[in-house]
Amino acid sequence: MNQYPNPHPGDPWQQPSGQNPGWGPPPPDPYTGGALEPYPGGYQPVTPAPVPEETPLTTIGDIAITQNLVITPAGRFPINGTVWTVTDMSRTETTTPAWAIVVAILVFWWTCLLGLLFLLVKEHKTTGHIQVTVQGHDHYHATSIPVSHPTMARQINEQVNYARSLAA
Repeated sequence: MNQYPNPHPGDPWQQPSGQNPGWGPPPPDPYTGGALEPYPGGYQPVTPAPVPEETPLTTIGDIAITQNLVITPAGRFPINGTVWTVTDMSRTETTTPAWAIVVAILVFWWTCLLGLLFLLVKEHKTTGHIQVTVQGHDHYHATSIPVSHPTMARQINEQVNYARSLAA
């Protein structure tokens, strides 16, 4: 029993050869005997080219930089001709801490206006991250570095500028 309807001349599903569509016998084996033939030399392992060992000069997140290479988790590539980008997505908020407000209210009753000086106490809090990207030689890698202090942004920018000087 065939799963296809009996084709009539002019039916759109009829094959050009006039046969019903379906699976046929496999094509003949072009190799003699159909058995596996051993390779004349046997198994020869390919030894990878030796990687020159260089000391990392600096690391930016998960990117390591040597004198001649950029090393990322995705691979190694030459530092010459790379493009470095820094995007600062951190922010610093300045607020009056809760303890200063409580002390200002409690001390205000005994010292009159002197307790209001505690409201001048400010607290700086930095949150966010800095994204560093490197691209060149058909490679692209981006890393995010969490920031907890405003000076970290300056330090990361200095490291990227050093990498840019090596890439020039």
